[in-house]
Amino acid sequence: MLPYHSLSDAQAALGRNLTLPETLWFNYSAQKSDYFLYCHNILFLFLIFSLVPLPLVFLELKRFSFLDSYKIQPKVRLSSDDIFRCYKDVMHTFFFIVGPLQLVSYPSVKMIGIRTGLPLPSGWEILSQLLVYFLVEDYLNYWIHRFLHNKWGYDKIHRVHHEYAAPIGFAAPYAHWAEILILGIPSFLGPAMVPGHMITFWLWIALRQIEAIDTHSGYDFPWSLTKYIPFYGGAEHHDYHHYVGGQSQSNFASVFTYCDYIYGTDKGYRYQKKILSKLKETNGVEQIGGSYKQD
Repeated sequence: MLPYHSLSDAQAALGRNLTLPETLWFNYSAQKSDYFLYCHNILFLFLIFSLVPLPLVFLELKRFSFLDSYKIQPKVRLSSDDIFRCYKDVMHTFFFIVGPLQLVSYPSVKMIGIRTGLPLPSGWEILSQLLVYFLVEDYLNYWIHRFLHNKWGYDKIHRVHHEYAAPIGFAAPYAHWAEILILGIPSFLGPAMVPGHMITFWLWIALRQIEAIDTHSGYDFPWSLTKYIPFYGGAEHHDYHHYVGGQSQSNFASVFTYCDYIYGTDKGYRYQKKILSKLKETNGVEQIGGSYKQD
């Protein structure tokens, strides 16, 4: 809750007029508790998990011929029942694990210094903090993911996520409850290291989930804006990890590819791309992600 009774009080405290975003923020948040504002994450996650994958579901069910060339594993087709079952399981995890975790984790958010007041952060401050959050999460997630691919970690926990060898958007958060809890640590560490405004925290949670849905989409579109993000893995990079399955020791990165390159865990992926590229040149075999399509 903001410590001002009116806009004029806020302007007097800041020594200037409020910007339009700050005025909107004041009007919305002035009488709301910090805890209530933090719990917006629950609504955002529900909407993201439910709505963002829908265009991908539409493509998966309709399978337009002119888009088949962008499907990474075109031979795999999921029915509407399969997709709904995946969504139902994700929502079960959301309501019994993710939602309650959000409700009880507020004290830690308050402790690290996530603020709700004025002034609002500048655009550059938000972008720089989001970059730190993505880099920190990506690095720690890489090592946790590698650990989950040892025999114990895979058999007891991570195999659930790999039930979808050809992932779809709804399968991004499809995982064992323990994996959901474990992977919450990398997501929280960045904001703990560089605490920012609640709006930045909202953006971080939303963008990270949207990115996860993108990398599990099953489609590699050449016009995607993520193609312009340096070292961004995308759907093709992560789809190979699912395609290989439980024995995979490749492509552990959650967002970027630099860890896989530095630590040599993308060698299988790069070798496959090289072989398929040669086959395409010599035998007319077109590379479609992890499978072949004969011209």
